[in-house]
Amino acid sequence: MMCGMAVVTPVMPVQAAEADQQLKTVVVKDAAEKDPLNLNENNGYQGTKTRIGKVAQDPHDIPQGVTVLTRELLNDQQASSLKDALRNVSGLTFNAAEGGRAGDNINLRGFYSFGDLYLDGIRDTAQYNREIFAFEQVEVLRGAGSMLFGRGQAGGVINMVSKTPKLKDANRVTASVGSNGYQQATGDFNKKVGDTTAIRVNVMKRGEGSFRQNVETGTQPTIEREGIAPSISFGLGTNNQFTLSHYYVKTDDNPDFGISFANKLPIDANIGKFAGNKSTFDRSETHISTLSHLYRFSNNTEVNTKLRSSHIKRDYIAAKPNANGTTFTSSPVNRSIDVNNLAIQSDISHKTTLSGMKHELLAGVEFLNEDGWRSSMRNLAQAGSPASAGIYVPGIYNTTAPITYKGDTYSVFLQDQVEFVKDWKFLLGVRHDDMKAKYSNVPNLNYSTQSYRTGLSWQPQDWAHYYLAWSDSVSPTADLNQTSGGFYPPERSQVTELGAKWLFMEGDLALRTAIFRADKQYERNTDLESSAGILTNKRRTDGIEFEVAGRITPKWNMFAGISLMDPRITEVAQNRAANGTITNTDPRLQGQITRNTPTYTYNFWTTYAFMPKWKAGLGFDAKSERYAYSPNTANANNSFTNGVFDPNKAPAYVRWDGMLAYEEKNYAVRLNVYNLTDTDWYESIYDNGGFVVPGMKQTAVLTTELKF
Repeated sequence: MMCGMAVVTPVMPVQAAEADQQLKTVVVKDAAEKDPLNLNENNGYQGTKTRIGKVAQDPHDIPQGVTVLTRELLNDQQASSLKDALRNVSGLTFNAAEGGRAGDNINLRGFYSFGDLYLDGIRDTAQYNREIFAFEQVEVLRGAGSMLFGRGQAGGVINMVSKTPKLKDANRVTASVGSNGYQQATGDFNKKVGDTTAIRVNVMKRGEGSFRQNVETGTQPTIEREGIAPSISFGLGTNNQFTLSHYYVKTDDNPDFGISFANKLPIDANIGKFAGNKSTFDRSETHISTLSHLYRFSNNTEVNTKLRSSHIKRDYIAAKPNANGTTFTSSPVNRSIDVNNLAIQSDISHKTTLSGMKHELLAGVEFLNEDGWRSSMRNLAQAGSPASAGIYVPGIYNTTAPITYKGDTYSVFLQDQVEFVKDWKFLLGVRHDDMKAKYSNVPNLNYSTQSYRTGLSWQPQDWAHYYLAWSDSVSPTADLNQTSGGFYPPERSQVTELGAKWLFMEGDLALRTAIFRADKQYERNTDLESSAGILTNKRRTDGIEFEVAGRITPKWNMFAGISLMDPRITEVAQNRAANGTITNTDPRLQGQITRNTPTYTYNFWTTYAFMPKWKAGLGFDAKSERYAYSPNTANANNSFTNGVFDPNKAPAYVRWDGMLAYEEKNYAVRLNVYNLTDTDWYESIYDNGGFVVPGMKQTAVLTTELKF
């Protein structure tokens, strides 16, 4: 918010005015802070500002689909993890932990997106479970985003926005208890310590059990997490701002690998049975330190620079149920990772007028150093012990050489959006990336490539925006230590989108819709330790989306989305091994629906203040059935029955949630009930189609909140 000045002239009777000729004009100065780093405060469910396009923008003005999950929406739903938040995003599904990718593993518009996660615009690809206690909002830029962000996929970019200090004293503390041992405490403390300096600290501790348990030991899958995120900002409200922050999360979970399929469907009789035991665990520590600098030369020109160092260390051993699903002695999956990343990026934006046309210029440079290490823990059990009774200790690893990856990426980009005639804008951007990567067990990879973004916008009124956009993405599949060496060209994707965005209710309610086509070639999805090649030569998703967010009335908030998709394999893979051996994938897969991609998804959430201080909420998450199979093998994981495509599948579902809250100025009490109808539903699917993870049964969480 820009500091302003208003002049107020006193209103007096004529006689008084004549008698008080000496009265001076009263000058009122607006001292509200000028801080573009704090987004969407007090805007309800409608995101009105984002930096996902590298500069502070209204999502309404971006010629591409953008979904913003605001803090008020996340608070009302009592969302704790990134996965909780992303259930509000239509067209999105979750993958389970196949191949060492346990953590936030996402499909968007039918394409895997685990390499497209960002924190404050900086790549955040390590596989860990993200807690959102320190995030102000979560943003999704739909479609290919390589021009803005570098290597990536066709589905979109997911960006988490950190909470940053504000020039006021404000504190919020919550305590929650609920079903299955749910307990959570959070704190958000902001202190102004000078005219332009403030400190903010966010803390969290959470524990959670499950309705699932081991039938022999009583062990449950559990979540035990804690974190702290301190930050300090200097120069708030000025043209020269610095912010130093750190994000730390520690986890000690017992991971859930789900249940098996039988007769092409999940074994519902086993939905409450857990394959893990007291020896399985998922322990990690995440450290992310960031120094940000925002400098304004003028209202039209600013430079935004960030330096980040991150370290993620993780050890886990998980248990898979037997393939027949009849017994639950476990087959352990054991991984250890250690990831260190260093990122430096600087963007400059400038607004100017040339030859009578308005230009919005954006340019930037980036450097990313990645250093990844993978191994497994050593089984310390005595000889002759049952195979399922392993003893594993973090820090004691196998004697075999670890798998390593080191990479340096240098990037430069330039973009211009020009208003060439009134109400019409044309956007064009280009990016160049150079990457040099070293692997311990496959050939090193060097690549140099360009990415593009273009769009045509028509905004005849402030409340209406119509656009046609095209973007592409490229990836040498170096994300998360994944590559196939030089056997294939890089993955490439192209996305075309025709969309419209409208603002109603004097701007309080945003509605958007888009139709899109996304094509992808040479898709890989295997880990570095796997010898498999690619999944499909070509894939396509055609779709249409609708989304509404904001206030219908001052008492009535809504956030909802619909995504209808037709995802197909358009050309099957021809896998090439290092020795030159070629394996053809089942040709009958051509034209079939891709895995873990529902043909429809619906999400809906609304709250209404039905009495003074009382608010009720109701919503649902719905998905069509999703196929679970591997499209990378000669027999497609037995996905054909009598010549008919009939793979494993997770059934369609509708999960209803509700909320009731009593809110005073300084405190609130809120009851959230998830899965109101106690429906059996399945949250995530394994890449190879062997397992599926059940979602929560009916769960209640009571939260008390104190503001001071």
